[in-house]
Amino acid sequence: MSIVDRQLKIGERVLVVGLGKSGAAAANWLARQGARVTVSDTLDGSAFDDRLLGELSRGGIELELGDHRMESFVETDLIVVSPGVPLDITPLVEAARKGVPILGELEVAWRYLRTPSIAVTGTNGKSTVVKLIGEMLSRGGRKVFVGGNIDFPLTDYIAGAQDADYVVLEISSFQLDTVEAFSPHAAMILNISPDHLDRYADYEAYVRSKERIFENQGPEQVLILNDDDPELKALEPKGGPRVFRFGMERKEGRQGFVEGGRIVVRVPGHGEATFNLDRFALAGTHNQANVMAAVLGALAIDAPPGAIQEGIDGFKGLPHRMELIDTIGGVAFYNDSKATNIDAAIKSITSFSRPVVLIAGGRHKGSDYQPLVHAAKGRVKDAVLIGESSTLLAAAFNGTIPWSEVRSLDDAVYRAYDRAQEGDVVLLAPACSSFDMFRNYQHRGMAFQEAVKRLRDGT
Repeated sequence: MSIVDRQLKIGERVLVVGLGKSGAAAANWLARQGARVTVSDTLDGSAFDDRLLGELSRGGIELELGDHRMESFVETDLIVVSPGVPLDITPLVEAARKGVPILGELEVAWRYLRTPSIAVTGTNGKSTVVKLIGEMLSRGGRKVFVGGNIDFPLTDYIAGAQDADYVVLEISSFQLDTVEAFSPHAAMILNISPDHLDRYADYEAYVRSKERIFENQGPEQVLILNDDDPELKALEPKGGPRVFRFGMERKEGRQGFVEGGRIVVRVPGHGEATFNLDRFALAGTHNQANVMAAVLGALAIDAPPGAIQEGIDGFKGLPHRMELIDTIGGVAFYNDSKATNIDAAIKSITSFSRPVVLIAGGRHKGSDYQPLVHAAKGRVKDAVLIGESSTLLAAAFNGTIPWSEVRSLDDAVYRAYDRAQEGDVVLLAPACSSFDMFRNYQHRGMAFQEAVKRLRDGT
């Protein structure tokens, strides 16, 4: 499909729903295309930066803040919805019933994208893999835009010169819910485990959302799948992209595996290539799987093997992901605030051979905590629980692992240190979202760092 074929006929009236980063970017860009843009958000003006509101107003964009107006939804030519907005809210349901087109910011921006794209989704590891691919391509002399669900919306890129060699995108399930024509050159699904069940009817609906990343791909495109993941191992796209599979062991049909402390890949057109993990900084087999995915993605677009190895060697990880904050009295404090679901928290816990005092809790996302308890048994010596989900977590841990509930993250850090002994790990791996007590996982991670600093200053 050519760029012209997939571009929208932007109507006179466009409603942007949700004034987060992607909503603001879409509103500004649409206004510059000549659309009459209205932004609707249930938060009132005090929730937003005055500079942002001023910029939107100067661009001729009408702001409807504090509530949604039904008339704005049903009397518009196009709705562009932000990923944080559930699609089952009454105004969107009514607009869809009346035939108003509803697209996401990602879909709108992709229709104007002139640069080859790599798209990464999965329950966990997306940001790490996206950043790692960006590092590999940059070290090979390519200009790269990294964004999507991380850092910068795709609309920011299409609003500029579009002068990168490649666009590398982190894609969430919420973004995939509103795609129609989105079709990246290379797509990958890293893993699928229960998450966001507060937004989806059931786990199967969440899985179907993730799989939409390749629904428009054809034989000239590539899909990269984690063959160790039960959902993805069983996935056999029919008549679509070429499929590259990877896993921790050498098995028939896999293009990537780990052997002798090295990643071995066999990509058509490249022969067999090996990449050392000796200088890779991140712990855990899940991070080795992330490297394999990144290697296959980079090779799929012909990145030089030397640059790929340099990217592996130089990658130091991302903030709030298994980040060592400090060691106090022989107790190591790790910040994995990004572990916002059960599977991510399990991977955090199982990365340590030392006893763990776990800090967990936040906003419940609908998942069963028993797999977390099973993984924690024999590894977690004590659990300190916070947030709205603390009662549910306490019920799950009860009788298996000692636990206590506290009111704040500061209290949790002090209680965890009290429970720990020299050589232990205090691990923040919440297994829940942050929105009960914090703006986002970054805010929670920073609060943890500050609490650890206060602990040190007081010891």
